[in-house]
Amino acid sequence: MIRCVLFDLDGTLVDTWELYIEAYTRTLESYVGRRLTLDELIGLGPVSELRLFRRALSVDDAEAAYREFLRHYRSLHPIHFGGVYPGVHELLGTLRGLCLRLGIVTGKSRAAWEITAKEADLGEFDAIVTDEEVAEAKPDPQGLVLALTRLGISAEEAIYVGDSVGDASAARAARIRFAAALWPKGKHEMDQFLTRIREVGAWAELLSPKGLVASLEERSV
Repeated sequence: MIRCVLFDLDGTLVDTWELYIEAYTRTLESYVGRRLTLDELIGLGPVSELRLFRRALSVDDAEAAYREFLRHYRSLHPIHFGGVYPGVHELLGTLRGLCLRLGIVTGKSRAAWEITAKEADLGEFDAIVTDEEVAEAKPDPQGLVLALTRLGISAEEAIYVGDSVGDASAARAARIRFAAALWPKGKHEMDQFLTRIREVGAWAELLSPKGLVASLEERSV
């Protein structure tokens, strides 16, 4: 029986793609003397803020860059935040009405989460695991395992909803059912994503947030 739904955050519940790209680009420009291209930035693995700066810069510069990043992230939020994906608020309300425990497991830092949380108004979660709380980022399952421990929920009683292969791999390693969030993706990106996650394994492929509720009802697990 499912008692808990855990969510990835960025690219699953909220659209922060342009916000992150601009905040990272402005921050790194101070250190490398130019704006990085999108391909260069993606090559740095922008799934965890401080980890990215530690890969790209010296230890001392990484800490300072992270603080600068947060200033950009906060100031750019009103302009570049893409908002909550359509149907997400309704989904969360339905799941809470079903008395399911809800959690977030994200590569985002706690400080960045607090900035976005004020704007996104996603409501209360029973557990939130951010990047600082784990030694390794996804696809390592540490964050998922920590969330389950805090909630007192077994892996068999949980679902993890995410939008990346790293999310799928983390769920598999944690022995949690994985539901693929397809709603943020265009057709070409979706086709590539589906090919890759089917190699890892997915419990459900969701074209819209409401598809999660339908999957729960259909499978009654």
